[in-house]
Amino acid sequence: MIVVADLHIHSRFSRSCSKQINFRNLSHWCNIKGINLLGTGDFTHSLWLKEFEDEMIDLENGFYKLRNDDSDVRFVLSSEISCIYKQNDKTRRVHIVILMPDIESVKKFNKELCDRGCNLKSDGRPIIGLSAETLTGIALEVNKKSLIIPAHIWTPWFAVLGSKSGFDSIEECFGKYAKNIYALETGLSSDPYMNWFVSSLDKYTLVSNSDSHSLERIGREANVFDLQNFSYDEIYETIKNKDKKKFLYTIEFYPEEGKYHFDGHRACGVSIDPLTSKKIKICPVCKKELTFGVLNRVSVLSDRNKEEVEKNKNKFIPYKHCVGLKEVIGEAINQRSTTKKVDIIYFDIIKNVGNEFDVLLNKTEDELRSLIKNQTIVDAIIRMRKGEMSVIPGYDGEYGIVKIFSDLEKIKNKKVQEKLF
Repeated sequence: MIVVADLHIHSRFSRSCSKQINFRNLSHWCNIKGINLLGTGDFTHSLWLKEFEDEMIDLENGFYKLRNDDSDVRFVLSSEISCIYKQNDKTRRVHIVILMPDIESVKKFNKELCDRGCNLKSDGRPIIGLSAETLTGIALEVNKKSLIIPAHIWTPWFAVLGSKSGFDSIEECFGKYAKNIYALETGLSSDPYMNWFVSSLDKYTLVSNSDSHSLERIGREANVFDLQNFSYDEIYETIKNKDKKKFLYTIEFYPEEGKYHFDGHRACGVSIDPLTSKKIKICPVCKKELTFGVLNRVSVLSDRNKEEVEKNKNKFIPYKHCVGLKEVIGEAINQRSTTKKVDIIYFDIIKNVGNEFDVLLNKTEDELRSLIKNQTIVDAIIRMRKGEMSVIPGYDGEYGIVKIFSDLEKIKNKKVQEKLF
């Protein structure tokens, strides 16, 4: 069974998250996107956990389904926790995703955190003063099959290998529990290829998730498995053992789209490539320190060259880059992806062609051309699949900008759209 899984999202109880996020809406959008398995997010928040208990049926295999919902969407208990603490005279800020197979384990885990003085009520992604090592120990004591996944590992401010508050290795962060870390989340600003330049990461399974704060952004990154039993245990073993037969590939942002790919200083509108920033180190406008992004940080810890990566890449779990369908449509019709016109075309394609992943990754070009009226949209999808596009890199909290067509092509396309619509 092919399973598309997004294991890291947030609820409406997390800061800066959509108030429209509830389990019924999440299930609906999973069907639109083509997601079979979704992390609940925020299981440390009591109100979200109560909603989960009220609305879910326990399938007794580590997964849950929504009551009175005939879809194939399944949920797995997950949560992201922000650990902020001091180690080796440096303030560390590490985000960690935890998956657990049952509600009883989650309740024990939450109680243990509360007993240690952690405030779980203030936010769906709680900030706690425990170290990553201590948190991991608690999770494994509660349930030995807890999956502990360092989140978006390269992000400057809140990640295990981040330039601002992270470490130089997983072992340095997780201490005696480093052996219990089986997976790392690459984050939006890096893809697996970038991580392959760092040989110390070879032993970990690289996963990709959306870290979504809204309904429409679930699945912007995801994992594709081929499972026999479709259970928590099978997902756990697949990730733990880095099973290439069952873990088919990850679905990735183009890393340049991510908010921290390049170095820069957002307040000054300064975006700088790492080769340049390594020379100047400070913002040329305000003379303050730059935020060093993911590409720079990976280069600092890398110990392979391109030739070595290319030689070894068949040993790793593969990946596919993908741009969201609304962004693709927006490029094709020369409109912002948030416009009503893009919405209308988007839902028409979902209705007549298939879910978003099917459209972007699986349908043949002939199928797309026969099912989608606007052939420029098909052209854009095919270009996206081939990587025939450019991205202006994101930096210091600003997303990158995708450009599938040149400015000249866009003018031509706009004239075509005016005749079509």
